[in-house]
Amino acid sequence: MVPLGVIPFHFPGLAGISCAFTTRRGGASLTPFDGANLSFDVGDDPAHVAENRSALAAQLGFDAWSELRQVHGDTLIIEPAPTPPDAAATIEADAQATSAHGQALCIKTADCQPVLLAHQSARFVAALHVGWRGNVMNLPGKAIARLCAHYGCAPRELFAVRGPSLGPACAQFTNFAQEFGEEFLPYFNRKAETMDLWSLTRAQLAGAGLAPERILSLDLCTLSNPADFFSYRAARTTGRMMALIWRD
Repeated sequence: MVPLGVIPFHFPGLAGISCAFTTRRGGASLTPFDGANLSFDVGDDPAHVAENRSALAAQLGFDAWSELRQVHGDTLIIEPAPTPPDAAATIEADAQATSAHGQALCIKTADCQPVLLAHQSARFVAALHVGWRGNVMNLPGKAIARLCAHYGCAPRELFAVRGPSLGPACAQFTNFAQEFGEEFLPYFNRKAETMDLWSLTRAQLAGAGLAPERILSLDLCTLSNPADFFSYRAARTTGRMMALIWRD
């Protein structure tokens, strides 16, 4: 099998934390999931998905992982138990945090924003699945408040990185008034009917107390780069990438 395409990321000046964002390149899945689909929940051949996931774990070298059944909510799971990589996730949530060594937190996406967080001491990490519904309910702000309360730290002690996702020019919402509302107008282009979800998420992270210089991003649009990324906007039947973070 062709190795999976992976974009590694390291927070500047922060040792002991590894991050990775997968692409659709490589892998064993066939049309219409061509490449490295990592989700059991989209109709792909389970054998191909399991092969892709096993290859990813071996390629990145973490010890275990924790995966969620993502439901576009605002639930945060603290210290989740490891989940089997060869089975679909069952715990419904869209955010998780751990202090365990070697346990990767996984977020699956195909346009939604994966947001990875790390404490400046590297003593815990977190991962958020921020779809547009997550933005509307301010998942970034709620999750940061909860995990800081649990781990006894201040938001300014956190780093964040947002991975590849639907870019500002492609995030069209023709029902803006019903789906978002007036408070989100600063991020809405009325003429094009597009939302700048990247800037919105950045503002929500900053509003939660993160220092602006510690809010980082990979500004790669999933819809605009079909050779590299799955996109639900481009094709309803498609695969999922993963964003992962773990303590080394």
